[in-house]
Amino acid sequence: MENLISGLEILLRWDVGLALLIGSIGGVIIGAIPGVGPAVAIAILLPATFSLDPIVGLTMLLGIYGSSMYGGAIPAVLINTPGTAVNALTSYDGYPMTQRGEAHRAVSLAYSASFWGGIIGILCLILLSPVLAIIAPMFGSREIFLAALLGIILVILAHRGQIFAAGLLAMFGIFLETVGLHAATYTPRYTFELTFLSSGINLIVVVLGLFALSQAFFLLIEPDSSPDAKPVRGKMSAGIKELLGHKRVATVASGFGVILGMIPGTGEFTAQFMSYTYAQKTSKTPDDFGKGSPEGLVASEAANNAVPAAAMIPLLALGIPGEALTAMMLSVFYVHNVIPGPQLFQNNIDLVYGLYFALIALNVIVMVFLLFSTNLLTKVIRIPTRFLGVMILLLSFVGVYSLRNSLTDCMIASGFGVLGLVLKRLNLPIVPIILGMVLGGIMEVKLRSALPRLQSPLDMINRPIAAILFGIIILVLILHVRTMIREWRAHQVDEDHDLHDAQQR
Repeated sequence: MENLISGLEILLRWDVGLALLIGSIGGVIIGAIPGVGPAVAIAILLPATFSLDPIVGLTMLLGIYGSSMYGGAIPAVLINTPGTAVNALTSYDGYPMTQRGEAHRAVSLAYSASFWGGIIGILCLILLSPVLAIIAPMFGSREIFLAALLGIILVILAHRGQIFAAGLLAMFGIFLETVGLHAATYTPRYTFELTFLSSGINLIVVVLGLFALSQAFFLLIEPDSSPDAKPVRGKMSAGIKELLGHKRVATVASGFGVILGMIPGTGEFTAQFMSYTYAQKTSKTPDDFGKGSPEGLVASEAANNAVPAAAMIPLLALGIPGEALTAMMLSVFYVHNVIPGPQLFQNNIDLVYGLYFALIALNVIVMVFLLFSTNLLTKVIRIPTRFLGVMILLLSFVGVYSLRNSLTDCMIASGFGVLGLVLKRLNLPIVPIILGMVLGGIMEVKLRSALPRLQSPLDMINRPIAAILFGIIILVLILHVRTMIREWRAHQVDEDHDLHDAQQR
């Protein structure tokens, strides 16, 4: 009870409340602008949050992370252009509803489903916190090393059809983390006698380059456009009543979001597709999906909004981020010497509960804001893309320079911006690089810490949790190889059939 009161007192601080308000409303606006997205916004704001209290900085970033998907549904429904990448499925059924003259119904239903998913995700996080507090101290160096290794493997395997590229990019991220003077021995590693590399390659510089600058370059080289979204007429609260008729779909979709949000490398996309497939298979009108089905819209929005709270579970309990946005938040913890993991629930439990209350508050703030400001946000959608590109470019360079007042950092960020642009053009993933840097650093530190206590390699897995994690790693790899063999055999059968048909002709 004392912890709950302490968490509530943190939320009632004026600076935390202001940060939550700015993050929540700013996240909605950013999500509603196609071409920006939460990753770009969080990357730009990261340097500014380092000078704030950890709870203030994290609350602002959480506000952007949790609210951007609400805003991303608006252009997805109105102009068939998702505001954020994870709102892609929303456009499948939201835009056809708009074409039928049901824009207000689609938008309000998307808001309600997002709120439903967000609250269920937070409740699951709060209910799991006592379990985390018990299990987290059982994780020593070897367990966290294996958990981080599992995270990298899952991130790589999540990129179906691009596993080789994702693996190489993750290894590139691990390599970037090793550049500079070694923290324990002060031995230079991969500096090539360049003095500016002695301090290493800053994670935030890489994040700003790969996400913010690459997006700015992309917007500047593309033809200028200004999407047109017509005002929405009707009560935004109507979707709340309609959602109750689809509460089964919304609850199951939220469950997918919670479960997959806890697994590194999966996140919103997998949760969306699984929940959408479930909704279609169990629907009485499956043929309506993709043509304006309210069930499809509910499944998509409930699933993706349940993920942010669930993604905080491995971050808070083990200090292991599951995707790029939580990796950025991890840097805020590190800057303030607050280390997520087993000690967090013992030493900073009030901070944990403060984050729980902040997540609940941001969903309420966003829902109230959207009920009265949807038509105002339709004007935000019309901002020209090249103007956005210039603003992102300017803010990104200001953020990079403010880190260490270094023009060298600006040049390094520019190089990663070009790399990010090339990867986007080639349709290759960027996230493995960031998670490779973060998880690679965790793996190196924990492995070095565990080695003095190991007599043989088998000692690495001689404890129950370590053995379970190792078993999961082996199981994941076996299942993936099995799936690859099945797909290869199916492909061979299809080729044989095609060859046989060609011979008969």
